[in-house]
Amino acid sequence: MKTNCSSSLLQFIFGLALLLGLAKPDPIPLQDYCVADNRSSQSLFINGVPCIDPNQATPSHFATSALSKPGNTSANVFGSNTTMANTVNLPGLNTMGMTISRIDIAENGIVALHAHPRASEVTTCLKGELIVGFVDTSYRLYSQKLRPGDSSVFPKGLIHFLFNTDQKIPALAMSGFNSQNPGVQITSIATFTTIPDIPDEILKKAYQINSQDVARIRRNLGG
Repeated sequence: MKTNCSSSLLQFIFGLALLLGLAKPDPIPLQDYCVADNRSSQSLFINGVPCIDPNQATPSHFATSALSKPGNTSANVFGSNTTMANTVNLPGLNTMGMTISRIDIAENGIVALHAHPRASEVTTCLKGELIVGFVDTSYRLYSQKLRPGDSSVFPKGLIHFLFNTDQKIPALAMSGFNSQNPGVQITSIATFTTIPDIPDEILKKAYQINSQDVARIRRNLGG
């Protein structure tokens, strides 16, 4: 079991290094590091987070245990939870042009169709079996099954998904991104739960559904 886990982690690290080496990251920092100043009020909006005085940086700014605990997969209708390392729980991440996330997926759960507008993603399955896939701009689906140690890449901005095929065992995956703030748009949420609502007539024509369908989908998604 330890050998399999070590192999999975090594494959994940290799995949993440490959992604970060080939894909264009966030702007290159102009200093060794820029530890996020999470205490200052956000009165000035910049492309990133303000830095603390470098002389005040400590080892704890560059480490986090935020990804060590399972996420609550029952908190949404999809049965999944993504825990992201960010400049709040890992201040030393600021301006590094990368981040990492833990993805917990319940039995028969799904990370619903979504896209990251600012980053490519490499995902490694650590536990369970996953069906993953993305759709390109020619509407072709690229899908495959991931077992522990297997990895898959999702190109920047393209719609993709992860599905736990097991009815009894939860799945676990880790993802790396070449941006400290990849952003995310869940397709169904972004379509049916906007504020204000997208007019029903537009949704009816776009999805070839009726008013009852629109109302039902909105209700199911919490809109």
